[in-house]
Amino acid sequence: MSTKGLLRSHSSVRKYTGEAISKETVVDLIKSAQMAASSHFVQAYSVVWVTDEEKKQKLGELSKNDFQFQTAGAAFLFCVDFKRLQVAGQKHGVDIVADSAENVLVGIADVGIFAQNFVIAAEDAGYGICYIGGARNNPQEISELFNLPDYVFPLFAMTIGTPTKRNETKPRLPVEAILHENGYDVEKYDTLLDQYDTTMEEYYASRSSNQKIANWTKQMADFLVEQRRPHIKEFLATKGFNWK
Repeated sequence: MSTKGLLRSHSSVRKYTGEAISKETVVDLIKSAQMAASSHFVQAYSVVWVTDEEKKQKLGELSKNDFQFQTAGAAFLFCVDFKRLQVAGQKHGVDIVADSAENVLVGIADVGIFAQNFVIAAEDAGYGICYIGGARNNPQEISELFNLPDYVFPLFAMTIGTPTKRNETKPRLPVEAILHENGYDVEKYDTLLDQYDTTMEEYYASRSSNQKIANWTKQMADFLVEQRRPHIKEFLATKGFNWK
């Protein structure tokens, strides 16, 4: 498959065959992920590979996604990491400023770009994956489970493995809704979102499993009508990130 074909065929996988993924494969995927771009080359990420079955089960429970972890070939916790950068600064007698809003954004961007490289490499090797933002449901407990120090916090987990089946690719927003030329155009959304709702209603009604009656704008309205995970800001402060 071409690179564009691979990118356009992505779908999340939530059930795997249980076939284990070797350390050699994991290291190879990490090496590919590390070639991702990084702001000022800080490389503000770390990954915990969860091979202990009890910890894997607990991560699934704390993420409220335990079903996925039961059959995954490998499970990972992707973290924003400024601890390594703190040690680098100490080598030169410097106390780094890790907890600025800018550095939090840099760390999140670094992890996201790194993780997507990891995903593309994994899917190119024939595996399926699923991002698990549920790791932010209980970040304090997850940090304790994996002994994450200050200046390190979990951003999301991920399961990968050999899929039992491939799901249909979910239709994305039309390009016209994403691409703005020379300036932001909010006026086009009424028409484009109505069109997209029709597309998504047809997709949900006709897909091979978990059929339902739903559209995108209603899902987003229901999802964003209230604050999500209000504990995150306080948790980040306990890890040394005060959003200066």
